[in-house]
Amino acid sequence: MAKQLDYNTIREIFRRFHAVDPEPKGELDHTNAYTLVVAVALSAQATDKGVNKATRDLFAVADTPQKMLDLGLDGVMEHIKTIGLFRQKAKNVIKLSQILVDEYGGEVPNSRAALQSLPGVGRKTANVVLNMWWSYPAQAVDTHIFRIGNRTGIAPGKDVDVVERRIEDHIPADYQLHAHHWMILHGRYVCVARKPKCATCIIRDLCLFEDKTL
Repeated sequence: MAKQLDYNTIREIFRRFHAVDPEPKGELDHTNAYTLVVAVALSAQATDKGVNKATRDLFAVADTPQKMLDLGLDGVMEHIKTIGLFRQKAKNVIKLSQILVDEYGGEVPNSRAALQSLPGVGRKTANVVLNMWWSYPAQAVDTHIFRIGNRTGIAPGKDVDVVERRIEDHIPADYQLHAHHWMILHGRYVCVARKPKCATCIIRDLCLFEDKTL
């Protein structure tokens, strides 16, 4: 596990990320808070590209909890059958849609605890929704962020909870809102798991990773 970078170095890293991409966006297609919840829940152990392909037609006919319930379990499964674990995910989508209709008037709550109470919605999914829809500086730690946090020294930790806390503690407040998107995109396209693209990395001189591929 890498050592923790100092505050000034971390600030410079995110200054560079900001300079290249001031308003980074998530890559899951959605039209409202509900479709965002569903898309993020479906993205577990699946690629954003694969989820977007499946939800394009799904959201065209079911972009609210009630419309999803009207579509029914079989209808949901038919739309998302190309996604891994689609049967269980379809069941979760129907269950969470029913809860949203019964308990929240068909609206998505903007509380982490309420979001996490929905079937198929964990802390990571809740944080993504809070961040992307309500612009709350929540940090959704996925495999990319966990790798980047440890590899670079931005937020080292033995598990996702530790990495999340260190992001909150060590990344300057003015960069918190977009921090997880910058890290996800950096991990997805530059600091990849195998053979990271260090030669083209804009933070290679600041990163603590010892096995750089130059």
